[in-house]
Amino acid sequence: MTTHMPASGSRIGSGVGSLPRAGARPGTGAAPLKNNNYALLQVVLFWAGAVLLPLGLVVIVLGWYGAANTPYQYDQLPYLVSGGLLGLGLTFVGGFLYFGAWLARIADDGRESSKRLADTLLVLADVTSRSAAISDRGVDVAAMPVTAGDGTTMHRRDCALIAHREDLRPVGESNANLSACRVCRP
Repeated sequence: MTTHMPASGSRIGSGVGSLPRAGARPGTGAAPLKNNNYALLQVVLFWAGAVLLPLGLVVIVLGWYGAANTPYQYDQLPYLVSGGLLGLGLTFVGGFLYFGAWLARIADDGRESSKRLADTLLVLADVTSRSAAISDRGVDVAAMPVTAGDGTTMHRRDCALIAHREDLRPVGESNANLSACRVCRP
């Protein structure tokens, strides 16, 4: 008989109360609960709701059973108060804790998607800045050699030594008398 084990970084289960694998190592994708306040909050809310909601239902049933099995009406009131109202309160609190665990899960998923979106936007900005540097002819404009003013040194346009200069001019065919920059090496 073979059993299927989840991958090293996967979570067991997919519900709100999914816990990281017991032997998960740091950096495998399964975050430990220590130093992760949002995951800890989610787990605490889930388990508190998982205990209180059914407990409230059990208290309601016990209150009903006690009230149903007493022959005197004045004995039924304590069962209604202790069983009915306390059970109803526990059920509502458990439901709200489940709801809080669900909200914590949504917030954590939103945080993760925001991180992924920011990373994607950084990659997109890098790609667009590189593509803007390429001219219509398919030549990398940043790699074209230039000189600053009447200088005798050839630089790339993106060289740190001449980045602040406004008087850049492209190097023509006669660049034999110009020396190459030691920083950008055009």
